[in-house]
Amino acid sequence: MRIGMDHIVNAICLHLAERHEVPVQSVEVELLYDEDRGFSAETWIQGRSRFLIEANIKEAIIRYVLKEFGQRVYPSQIRLDVEDEIWADIE
Repeated sequence: MRIGMDHIVNAICLHLAERHEVPVQSVEVELLYDEDRGFSAETWIQGRSRFLIEANIKEAIIRYVLKEFGQRVYPSQIRLDVEDEIWADIE
């Protein structure tokens, strides 16, 4: 299964909204990729900025795939990749 950038952003928004008990609409996400640092995301919740590392992104994807598609996946099954945009391949 492959999920695109929009689904990854949705996964992070839903995950953080649930964890911080705020409306989903109050979460903003920008996905980032750097050759040295790998994948990350800058998020804003109620005016506060925080960075997520790849492990945090995978955690959000795991919860999203379970909730939206009813499939249990593990971090080792998720591979993030980038060309023109970021996507996740799930085994």
